[in-house]
Amino acid sequence: MLLLVLSVDGLLAQNTSKSANKKLNKMVTEVQSYVHFHGAPTKGKILMVASSPSVSQQTGWPIGFWAAELTHPLRVFQEAGYEVELVSTEGGALQMDSYSNPTDASGYSANDVISLGYMQQEWFNDMLAKTRKLTEVDVADYVAIFLVGGQGPMYTFKGNKDLEKLFAAFYESGKPTAAVCHSTTLLLGAKKSNGELLVKGKTWTGFADAEEAFADQAVGMQIQPYRIETEARKIAETNFKVAAPFSSYAIQDGNLITGQQQNSGAAAAELVVKALD
Repeated sequence: MLLLVLSVDGLLAQNTSKSANKKLNKMVTEVQSYVHFHGAPTKGKILMVASSPSVSQQTGWPIGFWAAELTHPLRVFQEAGYEVELVSTEGGALQMDSYSNPTDASGYSANDVISLGYMQQEWFNDMLAKTRKLTEVDVADYVAIFLVGGQGPMYTFKGNKDLEKLFAAFYESGKPTAAVCHSTTLLLGAKKSNGELLVKGKTWTGFADAEEAFADQAVGMQIQPYRIETEARKIAETNFKVAAPFSSYAIQDGNLITGQQQNSGAAAAELVVKALD
């Protein structure tokens, strides 16, 4: 009888060990992704387009591009092995929206260490100081386009026929064609060469009404002259979607890629890289 008890105990111990091993195996998670190493040849060049400096007719503030919507996608593109060229609506020096500057006294973007890191680089500041005008570029030189958001695009991108034509040329060539946050205002009017709205039949996103309301309440006034979500929902045969306010949210529909707001730039850029790779 003693031998029988020992055998049962041994069997129970063995089964317990197997069960524990199964649990351990289920807990194992591995993540691997490519990171471009120094000196390796680039995979191609991505065109990023930002707003030239402007002045808000609503607030009177000097406005331009949102720092994180340039730097966070830039990091993704560089780590994936792509070269980036930054151009603007008018060419020349660029200006970041003050609230997006991590050194701004407001402290609004103080935790944006990615932008802060880029701002320490001489080449990055040189890039901001001198940009080509978007009309000077050739689509054939680039593998993708990415529109940088900010407050400026609400004035400098909306109805900009040169930018609409450039964006549509990338789209119709089958290259990843991306816009994030307020830069998606371009899609309210951008048309393909056949005269059809580019977003017809597409699912896309952009800065949400709820996010505009939050920003307006924070400063005590209406910041933007119109709201992208409100205008997008007036367009027939398109599907405009938003996620929870200020969450990272990006959508790919074919080669059109859009991101909801400043926290979505990296996610949109990752979709661009995935489409290219």
